[in-house]
Amino acid sequence: MNTETNPTMVENNVVVTLEYELKVDGEVVDSSENGDPIVFLQGAEQIVIGLEKGIYGMKLGETREITVLPAEGYGEYDENGIVEVARKEFPPDFPLEPGVEITVHTDGEDEDSENEIQEATIVSVNKYVVTLNFNHPLAGKTLDFKVKVVDLREATEEEIEHGHVHGEG
Repeated sequence: MNTETNPTMVENNVVVTLEYELKVDGEVVDSSENGDPIVFLQGAEQIVIGLEKGIYGMKLGETREITVLPAEGYGEYDENGIVEVARKEFPPDFPLEPGVEITVHTDGEDEDSENEIQEATIVSVNKYVVTLNFNHPLAGKTLDFKVKVVDLREATEEEIEHGHVHGEG
């Protein structure tokens, strides 16, 4: 690895540090303003594909506004993602309240499939049924990003092999 020259633009296998602001329906829903910028391996699908496509070719210090449609963001909203589960399937002391995000372990459909871990949000609770939403909270939404490239560096061979950025030091 040549440490003397850093990449000059966003391309595959470059570690990108990106400041960002995400708006949905004109409202800021996420931002790196009060936290750390995101750091990721370009081309490894670590960020939504529409944003990844939109930043190719950006140079250090460049700012860009990128609109990502649902198909290249968090997907379309899927009505089949709303599932009713018998309340008795949950432990008695489990906090069953609308808005609570939970991790659900599902059994494989057949002996060839593996157990899956999925995120869901509790939509409603009654005496017998808990309604869960397995859609991402931003599913079906158009994402409006404002991004700035604040650092670029070559990925290590190990980062490329693993498909993600490793910690510094």
